[in-house]
Amino acid sequence: MKEKKKKEKKKKSNVQNYIRFSNIALQMGIVITAGALGGQWLDDKQKNDFPFWTLILTLIAIFASLFQIIRTVIKMSKDEDNSKG
Repeated sequence: MKEKKKKEKKKKSNVQNYIRFSNIALQMGIVITAGALGGQWLDDKQKNDFPFWTLILTLIAIFASLFQIIRTVIKMSKDEDNSKG
């Protein structure tokens, strides 16, 4: 009986992790796209020959997304450690 509950709990945990990481991927795509489009808009407004704002805002969005992923993975790791012991 206990083994069955452990399997169900692990399966539920795997589904929750899948949902979390799918959500992170979606957020990452939205943030990077918003940064690129915002930069492109600024470059068009300022009539820049070199896409300075597009480059800067896209890089900021990428680093912000990576920061979010790292923070989430660390939190998940801590939550997993707390549930085990």
